[in-house]
Amino acid sequence: MQLRSILLTAGSLTALVAPTWALAAQSGPGGTDVEGVVVTADPLGRSGKEVISSVAVLNGDAFVQRRQSTLGETLNGIPGVNSDTFGGGASRPVIRGQTAPRVKVLSEGAALMDASEVSPDHAVSGEPLLLEGVEILRGPSALLYGGGAIGGAVNLIDRKIPTQIPPLGGDGVAEVRFGSADNERAGVVGLTAGVGQFAVRIEAAERRTDDYEVPDFDSSTVAGSFNRTSTATLGLSWIGSRGYLGAAYTQQNSKYGLPGHTHEYESCHPHGSTLHCGGHDDHGDEDDHDHDHEGEDHGVPIVDLLSKRLDVRGEINDPFAGIERIRLRAGYTDYRHHEKEEGVIATTFGNEGYDARIEAQHAPIGGVRGVVGVQVGKSDFSAVGEEAFIPQSRTKTTALFVVEEYVAGDWRFEGALRQEWQDASALGRADAEHKPFSASAAASWTFTPGYVASLSVARSQRAPSAQELYARGVHLATNTYEIGSADLDVETAASVELGLRKTQGSTTFSASVYRYEYDGYIYADTLDRYEDFRLVRYAQDDARFTGIEGQLTQKLKPWLSVTAFGDYVRAKLKDGGGDLPRVPAGRLGARSDLKSGAWSGNVEYVRVFDQDRIAAFESQTPGYNMVNATVAYDLPMGPVIGQLFLRGTNLLDERALNHASFVSTSAPLRGRNVVLGLRALF
Repeated sequence: MQLRSILLTAGSLTALVAPTWALAAQSGPGGTDVEGVVVTADPLGRSGKEVISSVAVLNGDAFVQRRQSTLGETLNGIPGVNSDTFGGGASRPVIRGQTAPRVKVLSEGAALMDASEVSPDHAVSGEPLLLEGVEILRGPSALLYGGGAIGGAVNLIDRKIPTQIPPLGGDGVAEVRFGSADNERAGVVGLTAGVGQFAVRIEAAERRTDDYEVPDFDSSTVAGSFNRTSTATLGLSWIGSRGYLGAAYTQQNSKYGLPGHTHEYESCHPHGSTLHCGGHDDHGDEDDHDHDHEGEDHGVPIVDLLSKRLDVRGEINDPFAGIERIRLRAGYTDYRHHEKEEGVIATTFGNEGYDARIEAQHAPIGGVRGVVGVQVGKSDFSAVGEEAFIPQSRTKTTALFVVEEYVAGDWRFEGALRQEWQDASALGRADAEHKPFSASAAASWTFTPGYVASLSVARSQRAPSAQELYARGVHLATNTYEIGSADLDVETAASVELGLRKTQGSTTFSASVYRYEYDGYIYADTLDRYEDFRLVRYAQDDARFTGIEGQLTQKLKPWLSVTAFGDYVRAKLKDGGGDLPRVPAGRLGARSDLKSGAWSGNVEYVRVFDQDRIAAFESQTPGYNMVNATVAYDLPMGPVIGQLFLRGTNLLDERALNHASFVSTSAPLRGRNVVLGLRALF
């Protein structure tokens, strides 16, 4: 579907549908105030002020204005959240210094099942333009989503499956956006219509960006940083007085470039624990390396992605005595992407699988309320072609989980357990079975009105992924030769988090300090390096993550508030093993938010510090300043709720390198960018 078609459809829908759509619950400065927002990823359906562990929600106007081409870029800047950018087509969330496979991305509670966990150049298939908001769960609150969320979970909130009949029979949204640094042209339209007990949802989005501009670089733009993505969804629900049952089909087509991709090292291979590249005879003498560049592709490789997904969701309240609610979340995905060079398919990655969970919330027993559930999943992953560094593999998981809560006056207590069974197999390799077990306990105390102190402890386990078990081959996107280890055991994290927040008055704040002690942390151990190419083997060692994050907001006037925020994480192997790679640098920032009548806006300054705590074979990354600003005007459009906004990022036009990125030097962050957007709710 072309952008022009989207805009024409949006105009038609605006004329036909009555204005019944209300804005989602508004977030506070920066979009992370969750006190009155129900956290949908929480099995007990609690609001933000009731969840003990760290939860951040980005929604409402703040989310609309911050949306970018990729999920990681959209969330980057929330305290504790970074991204491992890979040009303009792919980026994954980094939570407290960790990303996939320790950060799980969910679609309303069900796993996405794309290929983003395998490599940073593989895009997360969720389209930010079609989301209502995002929930970020950290610490024990993410435990119930399995070992893949040992570092955190990102839950994507959408409207693809209606949960209620629109009051006046229909509602909708339309938006267009234009950006300067990458010539962005984007549009989205969505419509929900209801008849009787049935509701249907239709939505579509298209985004087109060119290579983006950067300052102080070899060229004015980053070659291969373009993005062409279109997504369409059709959803249908039956809605009754006690619940709903619905399904939605989503198809996404995307083409984006891979900056920094090179074939210079494709002949490299291991000799034991050392690299042999080209025709060299003496590994210690770089001048003897003889790379064969004949037939090398000098164009920019392109990812051609196709994702087909079916979601099924349902809830029923008070189905029978003793059970207050039953909730179903399931998703089936048929995903593939071709990596093309000069129009020829070089490698094809595929992932077909499902993920389903059923949760039952029981009635209070002696004041204790809770949820028990079961989750099952299967993933058939394949890679065929020049960069097929992972053999065809199958991973099956089954899990049982329970979470219970008890409230006594100003105290709130919570406990959770999860037992998993994972079976992994690959062609020509030994099968691997693991049984990770996780448990958590948490308590919060409202020691005076508006002040809450909390303590969370957890023992979480993660089974090794198929990549960590079975990889063997050249992975050019990360300039590595990867070697898996079939004898890897589960990794165990013992974590503790202390939190303090103030939720009332002109001064509000939230802060957390945490420590993760890993027993058997699985990481890519660098055995050897030739120029920018590394030989890595997945190994296990003990590791420690220690960090702090938080923000403080002072309301100066009814129309003016200021916020200070920041985060820092230190990650290293224990017993003198050194720092872990690609850990984001510390940040401090300040923001001023204004709201007067139809006008609103903010100005934000962030200092990203130097990152000089680096791993072996890693380079230091200089710090930079980031200045962003937004101005918005609520348009008087009669029955339509409209908003015109202008958002500028990196207004100082600084050359910014992202230490968490594999391609930080070959694909710096965008230079100065100004986005003009128009959004209408009807």
